[in-house]
Amino acid sequence: MENSYRFFANKSCKYYPCHSGIEEMNCLFCYCPFYISEKCPGKPKYLKAKSGGRIKDCTNCTFPHQPQNYDSIIDWLSKQTIR
Repeated sequence: MENSYRFFANKSCKYYPCHSGIEEMNCLFCYCPFYISEKCPGKPKYLKAKSGGRIKDCTNCTFPHQPQNYDSIIDWLSKQTIR
């Protein structure tokens, strides 16, 4: 897939690929915009912190890196408001 406004593969990144099992790794959302959201379309795990809280573990989530999810990510971002 060619780099464009919808897709970017940063193959020179020292962490590339950051996940396995994806044929076309989209690095456009390297830092997942859903990380701060409780309603996440991915499949995160939650780890228990020493403080008793939860830590979102997205290690096995590939949702933001799959090119076909670009439109749903942009749609979700467009509905967010500044609080």
